[in-house]
Amino acid sequence: MASSQPPKCYLDLIKECDSFPHVEIPRLPHVADFPVDYYSLLLPSDSRSHGFIPANVATQMPWTTDFVISTTGTLPRTVQLLDTSRGNDTAAACNASFSKVIDLAQSQGLFLNTLGRKPKGEDFRIMGALNYQGKNGLVQLRRSAAALFGIANRGAHMTMYTRSKETGEIRIWVPRRNRHLATYPGMLDNTVAGGVKAEESPQECIIHESDEEASLPEDFVSKHVRAAGAVTYVTQTGSGGGQDTQTEVGGYDRGLCVSDVIYVYDLEVPAELAETVVPKPQDDEVEQFYLWDVETAKKAMRNGEFKPNCAVVMIDFFVRHGIITEDNEADYMEIVTRLHRPVPVPTTAPSHA
Repeated sequence: MASSQPPKCYLDLIKECDSFPHVEIPRLPHVADFPVDYYSLLLPSDSRSHGFIPANVATQMPWTTDFVISTTGTLPRTVQLLDTSRGNDTAAACNASFSKVIDLAQSQGLFLNTLGRKPKGEDFRIMGALNYQGKNGLVQLRRSAAALFGIANRGAHMTMYTRSKETGEIRIWVPRRNRHLATYPGMLDNTVAGGVKAEESPQECIIHESDEEASLPEDFVSKHVRAAGAVTYVTQTGSGGGQDTQTEVGGYDRGLCVSDVIYVYDLEVPAELAETVVPKPQDDEVEQFYLWDVETAKKAMRNGEFKPNCAVVMIDFFVRHGIITEDNEADYMEIVTRLHRPVPVPTTAPSHA
């Protein structure tokens, strides 16, 4: 997929995802001088902000009586979710409240770039929510609506690679997304990637996505996959660039504050298995897989052929494997720093909760 644009540098690629201004985001609901007004999303019995909702969403959302919205013109701007269970099953009550308001918005044709017209399967959990008492305890909401509420999304991406026996050269398995997909059709991806469902761990996500997307056996992946940290960034949708060109391929409405936590995994195929363990498309997500050397992958990245967040994960892989270093990259320290931007919402529940 050729590009008519000049080649991008690594920092350009990171900025496409990490596009939210580097300001103190938790302060935004308390001020009136930022270009976009944001509301804090507050959960029951918890003063911490779990999401940041732009004013255009907060004022259009068909809120039910389960939510209390701060009066226009007052600071801080807040959306407070109430516990309709009165403590009997707070998480279930929160989940039902989210579901009702999302269904209402969808039925009224609101936020179609983000919600679409059909229900979208799995739920995302709200990272850092209190460990509420109840049958499940997880506060969660529909994946397609998560960005509207400004919560942090959890994803898991795996890079599968081989090394030459003779030279040690790395070769990376790179898939091309199916051209019929609604988001980023025909673009390049990481070997295996997916959103982490509310009830699963990142590694569980990698194992089942490896089977579904790449036909990789569960026992092989479980044995050889290695956790390699996380990439974090904050996107302001519609501010320019690949991750946030929302009305084109990104699938979001404009002005949203989207925090992403991507757990990264490496899978080095043992040399003796390199010819037999090969990823193959299984579902309709992937068109084909390529086995590329590093220079080919770099060229495709600079040409803008990778899905934006997958380019960021690939850059992280290059840093961790000594391919991008202080010696060969002028922006090295900014790259390393922006690959791990602190997200503005809690990621763990308080230890006393």
